[in-house]
Amino acid sequence: MKADLSNRHADDLPAPSNFQRRSSSPAPTRADYSRSRSVAPRPRPSAEPAAGAGRASKLWASLSNGLAEQFRPHVDRMARDMVQEIQRAIPEYQQPLEGPFGEIMTQGIEQAILHCVDTIKDPSAPAENWVHVFRQLGKVEFNEGRSLDCLQTAYRVGGRVAWRHVAEFAHARGVSTDELCRAAEAIFAYVDEISALSIQGYTEARTRAAGMTARRKRRLLEMILASPPASPQAISGLAAAARWTLPEWVTMVALEPRPDQHKLITPAVHDEVLLDLESAEPCMLTTDPERDLGQLESELHGWRAAVGPTVRLSDARISLRWARRALGLVHRGAIEDAPVTRCDDHLATMWLLTDEFLVRQLSARSLAPFDGLTTKQRARLSETLLAWLQSRGSAPELAAKLNVHPQTIRYRMHQLENLFGDKLTDADARLEMEIALRAERLTSKP
Repeated sequence: MKADLSNRHADDLPAPSNFQRRSSSPAPTRADYSRSRSVAPRPRPSAEPAAGAGRASKLWASLSNGLAEQFRPHVDRMARDMVQEIQRAIPEYQQPLEGPFGEIMTQGIEQAILHCVDTIKDPSAPAENWVHVFRQLGKVEFNEGRSLDCLQTAYRVGGRVAWRHVAEFAHARGVSTDELCRAAEAIFAYVDEISALSIQGYTEARTRAAGMTARRKRRLLEMILASPPASPQAISGLAAAARWTLPEWVTMVALEPRPDQHKLITPAVHDEVLLDLESAEPCMLTTDPERDLGQLESELHGWRAAVGPTVRLSDARISLRWARRALGLVHRGAIEDAPVTRCDDHLATMWLLTDEFLVRQLSARSLAPFDGLTTKQRARLSETLLAWLQSRGSAPELAAKLNVHPQTIRYRMHQLENLFGDKLTDADARLEMEIALRAERLTSKP
């Protein structure tokens, strides 16, 4: 694809041989421009620059009106040189100028050059077209998966090429140093302006993509936890759209609902984390507990959380169910309160209280001998019986553990023998009594 930009008639420049004869001094460098940039632009009694015009447009507008038409025949060659230099400097752009890439690249160069030329001729010319082009270039870079480094480098390379052509043109035409310095200043200001426009476009595209990705990830989390479960094909398709790699193992984290959770800033989490802070039962899915859980307390400051067991992706609902169960037991005091509670640290407790109806039935049967005691008597004998079942220790050992006199232990054990009889020597009965006493202690916590 050829960047043909010389489609407007103008006076021809002298041939290169005439340029060589007329130019006895080398083309000025950027250092020459820097030493002379303090020269004030000459006012020109012409139209004012368009409203909202940047510094570069105002500098272009300060140049002599006739320079635009004199330079226009050289636009095509300058555009070709820009394309060649940019492709030489940036490997990512070294591809044929065909299809969308070639169209975008040549259109960008065309708009960059023609806007400058048109502004010299008509300072009031609207800038909407070129503004749109350079914002769009930033969006394209994001969508192509590149950083802005390539595009920013392309602008700098294009600016150097433009400066070289403008310098040659100025010497061939005998343009004053004052005007040449303003042209140079306009070029480099223009590079800054189009870079800023592309940054805007890139940022807009990234923000839009982030919002869309976040919505897809939340929907993906809902689909993974759905009951009945969604099909593997549906989950896989949405995961691909959200750019989320399906893991084999996951860990669910239940978060305690907060009345202000909708106003809180979403914490910074790894890309592989799926997070829902909007629903009535907020939660998080992590694929790497060691990586993510270490930061959980700081990232979710003020939230109480419970970490479920690590399971296969298809069992994520089960992990979340146990995490929420753990939160409930924390509220009841059955599990010690902490900012982050891990189910793996409380498996026995959670198992004991899995079905509290059955535990109550077991307790009523195995601890029936306590029924005729007062509340205080039952509490003292239950404490002693559990300590003995756990350790089968001697009277002095139990006394030290319960902080009472050994004779008190002997008296209580004699009472227990009278109440339970042969059950104290039956292994199954002892197991049932220990389960009932442990569960009773857990559920009686304030």
